[in-house]
Amino acid sequence: MKISFLLNGETRELEVTDPTQSVLDWLRAEGLTGTKEGCNEGDCGACTVMVSDATGTRALNACILMLPHLDGCALRTVEGVSGPDGTLHPVQKAMVEHHGSQCGFCTPGFVMSMATAHCNHRTDHDDLLAGNLCRCTGYAPIIRAAVAAEAAPVPTWMTDAPPSKTPAEVQEGPGFLPDSADALASWYLAHPQATLIAGATDVALWVTKQLRELPEVAFLRHCTDIAQITETETGAEIGAMVSIAALRQWAEGPHPALASLLRRFASEQVRGAATIGGNIANGSPIGDGPPALIAMGATLRLRRGDARREMPLEDFFLDYRKQDRQPGEFVEAVILPKSAPDLACYKLSKRFDQDISAVCGCFNITRKGSIIESARVAFGGMAATPKRASAFEAALIGQPFTEATIATALPKLAEDFKPLSDMRASAAYRLEAAQAMALRYLREAEGELTSVLEVSA
Repeated sequence: MKISFLLNGETRELEVTDPTQSVLDWLRAEGLTGTKEGCNEGDCGACTVMVSDATGTRALNACILMLPHLDGCALRTVEGVSGPDGTLHPVQKAMVEHHGSQCGFCTPGFVMSMATAHCNHRTDHDDLLAGNLCRCTGYAPIIRAAVAAEAAPVPTWMTDAPPSKTPAEVQEGPGFLPDSADALASWYLAHPQATLIAGATDVALWVTKQLRELPEVAFLRHCTDIAQITETETGAEIGAMVSIAALRQWAEGPHPALASLLRRFASEQVRGAATIGGNIANGSPIGDGPPALIAMGATLRLRRGDARREMPLEDFFLDYRKQDRQPGEFVEAVILPKSAPDLACYKLSKRFDQDISAVCGCFNITRKGSIIESARVAFGGMAATPKRASAFEAALIGQPFTEATIATALPKLAEDFKPLSDMRASAAYRLEAAQAMALRYLREAEGELTSVLEVSA
């Protein structure tokens, strides 16, 4: 497989023999050791790099980014943040002036996250730096440095024009880089045992942590035809390759509750790489996307060759890591309703940022006057799959929307779910938390403030 990209402004062309090699390992072998290996699973941000393509510029974790992901991109590492003459980037200068570094191990990753934010003129620093860990300096001086650099112009050397790729250059080898969903569908029919790689935010850990070999892989980064959000009269079609970051940005308008949940989806680096199709096809019982989409009444579209079929999203999940998907079939899109004004989503985890859900509860209860007309309630972390609370829903429909109704229906959650105990929560705690979320939904509907980000004396 041949790939081409810009590295700190210079064109690089590579013959990739190991398509699952991480960008981090490749960079360090090339002598660019400013990019650090910390967790090697996309959690600490020490390996953060800046990647630009036709869709924009984003900070990504090099440890879970594979070399084919770079094809047609511009990559910038900490070695390329200062100018050709050694002039410091504004965020580097601000980090020095505000004493934002102590041991220095985390500093390159912070600088790359901050430089990317600076390029994008973003100032939501608490969100942007949630995926970077610092154990010695602490975040206060780093945030001060980020604020201090906001007004400085973006340096001219930081604006890269990614190299273009033509379909003729996209070829099959030890890894496949299809240039469209049509090309992918044809190839996947002939290679149904292959692993499809979108953002690799989970698959990469099979390699870095489990040391698995993936003999056949296809990288979907050039399948831009399924990386679009198309609004229709009845709703919106979200292509499987739409990133979590792009979905969050779009959802701020029509689906603010979904956008609020996605703000807590991993970190900025992971949201920029992870895709909604991958989050669904992964089949994890603790994935944060499916409970919200199920509560919204989403429909899933699958493709196998030229054949397509649709199903309610909740029907896709059969058992732990087992989905209703035939060999050679892949997730093509998820279809959302035009609006879901009654949707609310609650994520319970030990940390607010960058953590996995113990329980994720999503409620979409529609009323006609004071009577509950319909209810769609889904949970993650409560069963082997993301799952609707069918008995709980049935106990609500036709009843007045009151605390007494909710309290009467709460025991039904124990019929719907038999959660497990693990390192994140006990079964009893999970069930209690789910019940508390139902009461929280009622209280919020009555106007009570329940956000943990809203503090009052």
